[in-house]
Amino acid sequence: MAETRTPPHLITLVLATAIGVLSVNMFLPSLPNMSVAFGVDYGVINLSVAGYLLVTAVMQLGVGPLSDRFGRRPAMLGAMGIFALASVGCALAESIEVFLACRMVQGTVVAGQVVARAAIRDMYPPNEAASKLGYVTMAMALAPMLGPMLGGVLEMGFGWRASFWLYSGMGFGILLLLWLDFGETNTTQPATFAAQIRQYPELFASRRFWGYSLCAAFSIGGFYAFITGAPLVAAAWFDLSPALLGLGIGIITAGFVVGNFVTGLIAKRTKLIWMIIAGRVVATAGPLLGLILFLAGQGTVWVFFGAAVFVGFGNGLTVANATVGLMSVRPALAGSASGLSGALVVVLGAVLTSATGIMVTPETAPFAVLGMMLGSSALGLLSALYVLRVDLRDPLPDAT
Repeated sequence: MAETRTPPHLITLVLATAIGVLSVNMFLPSLPNMSVAFGVDYGVINLSVAGYLLVTAVMQLGVGPLSDRFGRRPAMLGAMGIFALASVGCALAESIEVFLACRMVQGTVVAGQVVARAAIRDMYPPNEAASKLGYVTMAMALAPMLGPMLGGVLEMGFGWRASFWLYSGMGFGILLLLWLDFGETNTTQPATFAAQIRQYPELFASRRFWGYSLCAAFSIGGFYAFITGAPLVAAAWFDLSPALLGLGIGIITAGFVVGNFVTGLIAKRTKLIWMIIAGRVVATAGPLLGLILFLAGQGTVWVFFGAAVFVGFGNGLTVANATVGLMSVRPALAGSASGLSGALVVVLGAVLTSATGIMVTPETAPFAVLGMMLGSSALGLLSALYVLRVDLRDPLPDAT
């Protein structure tokens, strides 16, 4: 079969990105039954989530540079093929050791997110890339909402292995799609790894890169704080049913989808940094207002989840633009920049998740959660303002 030479269509990048998100959460409803099936404590089977996230953080550090050196196409094809085979291993596993080993190898699918972002930056100038990435992010944001529902249905009808057989089918299907519709987009591959490494100091020393990266990480950190603390707030303060809690948690994702849609519409004609700052202001205003109302004794379920809508919408205005900005610092190292920033997001998310879990108690739950969301959003705003300061002192010739 001949290799395609045309750049990938947007739907191909959406699917390659979305399967990475589905791989995190689709099988979550099966965890209790998996614990019983393998005869292990719940904490052990939970390594399939916590350990997997750690592996994806490390994987992103390697996949990005590999795609810069050897090209986006081979990096994407190789990672997706490994994911599909590892999914078969998970589905067939008869021991917890084999299952967890195959589950960790599944982490290669994170290449779908890292390489897709870099490919978009290869294909378009900064502002148009932000617009396209906004649409990609909007579409794949639906995966966290739909994944657990699908996994629950599969668990009820066919058992826990069904999710991993579906992962296998999707992996091989997307692998075929990538083979047919992912022509190489990286036209600036260095001749050797040594030549590539010599370019890294310019990326790592860039104040813009770290400003954009921290902005993106703290933006998503507010989301992690919310989903970690919201269940306790819902139970201790509002006595919400699991169904209503799920709807409330979905609200922040809905806000994120709308924010990305707006990004897709206007990013082509708006400077990235102003879109980012606008998003950070919105995301900071929501939890600030919510915290003030709770302190004044006016806190309600609508106030709490309404603050999350502001965070989601603000993140939709921020993340795609900040991601394009950090990849534009050194376009030849877009993959490396994408991978490093992605790893930073995962690590900071894990830290904020743990901190929220420690700080939230039944008595202080809404105050602690809104406070964590406010702090994370405000730090994202400060990071964006830092980039603006750098731009004003040392302007770039392009639109970033």
